[in-house]
Amino acid sequence: MRASAMTKLEGLFTPTIGAYYQILPGITEAAEYDTDAISIFFTPIVLLGSWAEFVLPLLILIGLFTRGAALAMIGFVGVQSLTDIYGHGVEAATIGAWFDRTSDALILDQRLLWVFLLAVLVVKGAGSLSFDNWLKLDRKSIFRNS
Repeated sequence: MRASAMTKLEGLFTPTIGAYYQILPGITEAAEYDTDAISIFFTPIVLLGSWAEFVLPLLILIGLFTRGAALAMIGFVGVQSLTDIYGHGVEAATIGAWFDRTSDALILDQRLLWVFLLAVLVVKGAGSLSFDNWLKLDRKSIFRNS
Protein backbone atom coordinates (compact mmCIF):
# COMPACT_ATOMS: atom_id res chain seq x y z
CA MET A 1 0.00 0.00 0.00
CA ARG A 2 2.88 2.38 0.64
CA ALA A 3 3.82 2.51 -3.05
CA SER A 4 0.23 3.33 -3.94
CA ALA A 5 0.02 6.00 -1.25
CA MET A 6 3.19 7.72 -2.41
CA THR A 7 1.65 8.37 -5.85
CA LYS A 8 -1.36 10.21 -4.43
CA LEU A 9 -0.10 13.46 -2.92
CA GLU A 10 2.13 16.26 -4.17
CA GLY A 11 1.66 18.15 -0.91
CA LEU A 12 -0.45 17.66 2.17
CA PHE A 13 -3.50 19.21 0.52
CA THR A 14 -2.67 18.59 -3.15
CA PRO A 15 -3.81 15.25 -4.58
CA THR A 16 -2.27 14.08 -7.85
CA ILE A 17 -4.17 13.02 -10.93
CA GLY A 18 -3.15 9.47 -9.97
CA ALA A 19 -5.02 9.86 -6.68
CA TYR A 20 -8.14 11.01 -8.46
CA TYR A 21 -7.88 8.13 -10.91
CA GLN A 22 -7.24 5.47 -8.27
CA ILE A 23 -10.11 6.63 -6.07
CA LEU A 24 -12.60 8.06 -8.62
CA PRO A 25 -11.73 6.48 -11.97
CA GLY A 26 -14.98 7.27 -13.80
CA ILE A 27 -14.99 10.92 -12.78
CA THR A 28 -11.32 11.31 -13.69
CA GLU A 29 -11.86 9.79 -17.11
CA ALA A 30 -14.91 11.99 -17.70
CA ALA A 31 -12.77 15.05 -16.86
CA GLU A 32 -10.14 13.78 -19.34
CA TYR A 33 -7.53 13.53 -16.58
CA ASP A 34 -7.60 17.27 -15.88
CA THR A 35 -7.73 17.98 -12.14
CA ASP A 36 -9.05 21.48 -12.79
CA ALA A 37 -12.08 19.99 -14.56
CA ILE A 38 -12.95 17.80 -11.56
CA SER A 39 -15.41 19.34 -9.10
CA ILE A 40 -13.90 20.70 -5.88
CA PHE A 41 -16.48 18.54 -4.07
CA PHE A 42 -14.38 15.44 -4.83
CA THR A 43 -11.09 16.81 -3.48
CA PRO A 44 -11.90 16.09 0.22
CA ILE A 45 -12.90 12.53 -0.72
CA VAL A 46 -9.58 11.97 -2.49
CA LEU A 47 -7.61 13.64 0.31
CA LEU A 48 -9.30 11.55 3.02
CA GLY A 49 -8.69 8.36 1.07
CA SER A 50 -5.06 9.27 0.51
CA TRP A 51 -4.45 10.28 4.11
CA ALA A 52 -6.13 7.09 5.32
CA GLU A 53 -3.66 5.09 3.26
CA PHE A 54 -0.80 6.72 5.20
CA VAL A 55 -2.25 7.18 8.69
CA LEU A 56 -4.20 3.97 9.37
CA PRO A 57 -1.31 1.55 8.74
CA LEU A 58 0.98 3.81 10.79
CA LEU A 59 -1.46 3.73 13.73
CA ILE A 60 -1.61 -0.05 13.51
CA LEU A 61 2.17 -0.32 13.27
CA ILE A 62 2.81 1.71 16.42
CA GLY A 63 -0.22 0.27 18.21
CA LEU A 64 -2.10 3.52 18.78
CA PHE A 65 -5.92 3.35 18.64
CA THR A 66 -5.35 -0.10 17.17
CA ARG A 67 -8.91 -1.40 17.26
CA GLY A 68 -10.36 1.70 15.64
CA ALA A 69 -7.59 1.89 13.05
CA ALA A 70 -7.99 -1.79 12.18
CA LEU A 71 -11.76 -1.38 11.86
CA ALA A 72 -11.24 1.67 9.62
CA MET A 73 -8.75 -0.33 7.54
CA ILE A 74 -11.36 -3.06 7.05
CA GLY A 75 -13.67 -0.38 5.68
CA PHE A 76 -10.82 0.96 3.54
CA VAL A 77 -10.15 -2.51 2.09
CA GLY A 78 -13.86 -2.86 1.31
CA VAL A 79 -14.02 0.49 -0.49
CA GLN A 80 -10.75 -0.29 -2.28
CA SER A 81 -12.12 -3.63 -3.47
CA LEU A 82 -15.41 -2.13 -4.68
CA THR A 83 -13.51 0.63 -6.50
CA ASP A 84 -11.29 -1.94 -8.21
CA ILE A 85 -14.23 -4.14 -9.21
CA TYR A 86 -16.78 -1.52 -10.26
CA GLY A 87 -14.71 1.61 -10.84
CA HIS A 88 -11.73 0.09 -12.64
CA GLY A 89 -13.63 -2.91 -14.01
CA VAL A 90 -10.97 -5.54 -13.32
CA GLU A 91 -11.43 -8.89 -15.04
CA ALA A 92 -12.95 -11.94 -13.36
CA ALA A 93 -9.59 -13.73 -13.03
CA THR A 94 -8.24 -10.86 -10.93
CA ILE A 95 -11.38 -10.78 -8.78
CA GLY A 96 -11.28 -14.55 -8.25
CA ALA A 97 -13.66 -16.59 -6.13
CA TRP A 98 -13.59 -17.41 -2.45
CA PHE A 99 -12.72 -20.95 -1.46
CA ASP A 100 -11.85 -22.11 -4.97
CA ARG A 101 -8.97 -24.48 -5.75
CA THR A 102 -6.45 -21.64 -6.16
CA SER A 103 -5.78 -18.86 -3.70
CA ASP A 104 -4.00 -16.43 -5.98
CA ALA A 105 -6.74 -13.94 -6.88
CA LEU A 106 -5.72 -10.37 -6.14
CA ILE A 107 -9.10 -9.13 -4.95
CA LEU A 108 -11.17 -11.69 -3.06
CA ASP A 109 -8.43 -14.03 -1.81
CA GLN A 110 -5.82 -11.49 -0.76
CA ARG A 111 -8.24 -8.97 0.64
CA LEU A 112 -10.08 -11.62 2.63
CA LEU A 113 -6.72 -12.41 4.25
CA TRP A 114 -6.18 -8.69 5.03
CA VAL A 115 -9.67 -8.42 6.53
CA PHE A 116 -9.12 -11.53 8.67
CA LEU A 117 -5.80 -10.23 10.02
CA LEU A 118 -7.31 -6.82 10.72
CA ALA A 119 -10.32 -8.45 12.40
CA VAL A 120 -7.93 -10.19 14.81
CA LEU A 121 -6.64 -6.75 15.81
CA VAL A 122 -10.19 -5.43 16.21
CA VAL A 123 -11.06 -8.32 18.54
CA LYS A 124 -7.79 -8.75 20.47
CA GLY A 125 -6.43 -5.19 20.36
CA ALA A 126 -2.78 -4.22 20.41
CA GLY A 127 -0.04 -6.21 22.06
CA SER A 128 2.08 -5.43 25.09
CA LEU A 129 4.60 -3.34 23.10
CA SER A 130 2.04 -0.82 21.88
CA PHE A 131 1.10 2.74 22.70
CA ASP A 132 -2.40 1.46 23.51
CA ASN A 133 -0.94 -0.74 26.26
CA TRP A 134 1.28 2.07 27.53
CA LEU A 135 -1.71 4.42 27.74
CA LYS A 136 -3.75 1.76 29.54
CA LEU A 137 -0.96 1.18 32.07
CA ASP A 138 -0.50 4.92 32.57
CA ARG A 139 -4.25 5.40 33.16
CA LYS A 140 -4.29 2.58 35.75
CA SER A 141 -1.37 4.08 37.67
CA ILE A 142 -3.07 7.50 37.74
CA PHE A 143 -6.22 6.01 39.28
CA ARG A 144 -4.25 4.04 41.87
CA ASN A 145 -2.45 7.15 43.10
CA SER A 146 -5.70 9.13 43.59
